[in-house]
Amino acid sequence: MGNRVLKAITEFFRKRLVAIKRKPHTIPLLVFGIAYVYYSLNLSYIADSTTIVHSKGLGLTEFLSMLFGVLLLVCFMNAFPHRKKVNVPMLVIMFLMVGLVFYCDMYYAGKLNDRFAPGMDFPAAWHAFVDPTLTTLRWHRILLLIGVALTALLPVYTPLLRKINTNVRIEDNGNISSIDLSGEDA
Repeated sequence: MGNRVLKAITEFFRKRLVAIKRKPHTIPLLVFGIAYVYYSLNLSYIADSTTIVHSKGLGLTEFLSMLFGVLLLVCFMNAFPHRKKVNVPMLVIMFLMVGLVFYCDMYYAGKLNDRFAPGMDFPAAWHAFVDPTLTTLRWHRILLLIGVALTALLPVYTPLLRKINTNVRIEDNGNISSIDLSGEDA
C-alpha cells in the first residue's frame, strides 16, 4: 500500500513537471495570479484606509490596481498563445500594466506615509487598518517584481527546464526472441 501511494505521488509531480516543461510561462502567470489574489483578499484593509485618509486619488488608485491587475493577467495569457510565437505587443502592454499597478501601489503607500508621518496627530486605532495596508502594498509590489523577473528570464530558464528528465522507466523482460509474432491463436 505504501509503495503504491509513493508511486502515485511521484507520478503526480512528474505530470506537473511535464506540464511546466511544455508551458514554462505558467510559472510567472501563477506569480501574477497570486499577486492579484493577495491584493484582492486584503482589499478591505485598503478600502478602510481610503476612508480614513480622505486624500485625493486614493480610491482611484485602488480601483486602477484591481482593474489593471485583471487586465495584465489577460494580456499575459494573450502574449503566450498555445503553440504559437510570443505575441510581443501584448507582452509590452502587459509590462506597461505591471508598471501602472506598481506605480499605483507606490502612490497609495506614499499618501499613507505622508498622512501618518511621525509627529502627526491621529487616533491610534487607525493603525489597525493602515499597517496591514502598507504590508499588503509592500508584498504586492514584491510579487509583481518577482513576476516581471520570471517573465524576463523566461528565455534563460526554459532550456534548463527542458533538460530535466521526465521519462517513465519501463521495465522489459529482456527476452524479445520469446515473443510470438506469428499471429496464430493458441
